[in-house]
Amino acid sequence: MRVLLLKDPRDGESGPDPYIKELESRGHKATLIPVLSFKFISANTLSDKLLQPEKHGGLIFTSPRAVEAVKLCLEDEDRKQEWNKSLKDKWNRKSIYVVGKATAALVQSLGLEPEGEDTGTADVLSRLIIEREEKNIPPLFFPCGSIKREVLPTALRENGVPLETLTVYQTTEHPDLEKNLKNYFTKQGIPGSVGFFSPSGVKFCLEAVRRLSGEQLTQIKFAAIGPTTRDAMAAEGLCVSCTAEKPTAQHLAAAIADALQ
Repeated sequence: MRVLLLKDPRDGESGPDPYIKELESRGHKATLIPVLSFKFISANTLSDKLLQPEKHGGLIFTSPRAVEAVKLCLEDEDRKQEWNKSLKDKWNRKSIYVVGKATAALVQSLGLEPEGEDTGTADVLSRLIIEREEKNIPPLFFPCGSIKREVLPTALRENGVPLETLTVYQTTEHPDLEKNLKNYFTKQGIPGSVGFFSPSGVKFCLEAVRRLSGEQLTQIKFAAIGPTTRDAMAAEGLCVSCTAEKPTAQHLAAAIADALQ
């Protein structure tokens, strides 16, 4: 069965995408169509923050792009040396919180030791942080995107945990999204399942998917990577057939395979 995955390919990693691999192992042919385009901003402010671990109680990363923004700041040779010599150790003495395995892996590639990767959502991560952190710490530093949900900042503020946010990237629709979707539906026909990976993906793709599917929309099994995306799909009146138990390739592929049986 054909499966359409509305997600971006993994950056800088060779070999097939794990989602395609997992679905293939279950006998399904998956295609990726990139949905989002990212522009990094606030590089100077971010660099300044990274150079001052003593002013913060720790770091929070809820998306791979925020970690990429940090990586870009460390491309400068002098900064990279300073990071490796002392800065990363200073940060590692503090809490480094993450959501999800993909973000955790990128954080580890910076030499940092993350915790919370199994939380899966910002909601669950915020509960972990509230449990662990004192209210009199310096603010936790949260580099994030322009379309962040307010769940985590709101929960921390309501529970008196100091937080400082900085928007380090802007999210927009991928310039070729409409064209790529049209090509897919023209050449491959209606997929058995369509997987969404973010509320932004729902926002940018749903209208085109509805239009291109026509009356066959109800035959498609719609899958969500997690509860936040599922809620965004349901809010648009979409019937969600399955949600991954955890935001991993294995869990999503298993959920889609079950739904397609």
